[in-house]
Amino acid sequence: MQMATALAQLGVTERTLDEATKERLDRDGFAPLPGMLTDEQLARARIRMAELAAAEGDAAGREVHQEAGTDRLADLVNKDPVFEVCFTDPRLLACIAHVLGDFKLSSLNSRAALPGAGLQALHAEGGPAGLGPYQVCNSIWLLDDFTEENGATRVVPGSHRQTVSVRDAVPDPLAPHPDQVTLTAPAGSVIVFNSHLWHGGTRNNTDRPRRAMHSYFTRRANGQQLNQREFIRPETLARLSPAAAFILDV
Repeated sequence: MQMATALAQLGVTERTLDEATKERLDRDGFAPLPGMLTDEQLARARIRMAELAAAEGDAAGREVHQEAGTDRLADLVNKDPVFEVCFTDPRLLACIAHVLGDFKLSSLNSRAALPGAGLQALHAEGGPAGLGPYQVCNSIWLLDDFTEENGATRVVPGSHRQTVSVRDAVPDPLAPHPDQVTLTAPAGSVIVFNSHLWHGGTRNNTDRPRRAMHSYFTRRANGQQLNQREFIRPETLARLSPAAAFILDV
């Protein structure tokens, strides 16, 4: 299967992505997509994530990454059909195609910043890319409102075009950056961002976890954060369409 065929079968057309969103992805390195999850999808995802966290305990997230001060889950592709939207939604895929061209899912994980924790140093996956070609692109699926208080992700607009690394350009990546903006949006929204963009979680100053899912994509020639072929379960593969399986590269 070819990329164009897979995208068409998943509902992506030339009109799926509006010009304003394309311009934001190019200029700022990120773009919000409001109203991507229904109330029912939000409720199902929250319930399933709580069940998985309880069942997996200390092993939760181990397939990819564990982080102090957060609850993480990994390999969500295999853990419930409710998560499938994170790599098959047409608007999302149109954004990823705009940034990367030919791509595949690298990983599908979740991260919940716990009360009093969640601060990350500014960082960028894939290193400085200048004007491209870009190698990686991420999306944050908001399961809670993202606010200034609860650990929402911060980004430095336009930094995906930098030719130097965060480490070389920023004296203290944990400190607030003078040009940063906090990605605030209501639950059910998705924020797509070029992963060469300088970004990081902020501290959750509320008394509740701040929950989100991350579907992370890479060019098809690159390795994946989680090798989907090694981890794919027969029952997962059986339920996926050929186009969805192509996006996973399985």
